[in-house]
Amino acid sequence: QVQLVESGGGLVQVGGSLRLSCAASGRTFSNYAMGWFRQAPGKEREFVAGISWSGRDTYYADSVKGRFTISRDNAKNTVYLQMNILKPDDTAVYYCARDRSAYRLAYREADYGSWGQGTQVTVSS
Repeated sequence: QVQLVESGGGLVQVGGSLRLSCAASGRTFSNYAMGWFRQAPGKEREFVAGISWSGRDTYYADSVKGRFTISRDNAKNTVYLQMNILKPDDTAVYYCARDRSAYRLAYREADYGSWGQGTQVTVSS
């Protein structure tokens, strides 16, 4: 079973930036799509960004397009989420996740089978 550990969350002012990291265990990291999700208090978990196993394809929720960038370093078993121009609505616990199946794109939450413990991001106004 893969283990995913997020880091990089914290408190930031409106308009600021943060970079989240997610380190994965195991030797098959490069075979799987990875994604970032978030859950704000009182709300359901929502998709933020995804990246294909090769890193060639990326996709984003409309709410973060142009502000967030997902990337991966397969040599380091790590996926990143660069978050710029942060807004109060970005406040949430952010989770990384790994696709259930290898060598495909994962668009739906149900496609992801392994999850990290989450890291809190708080944007203050």
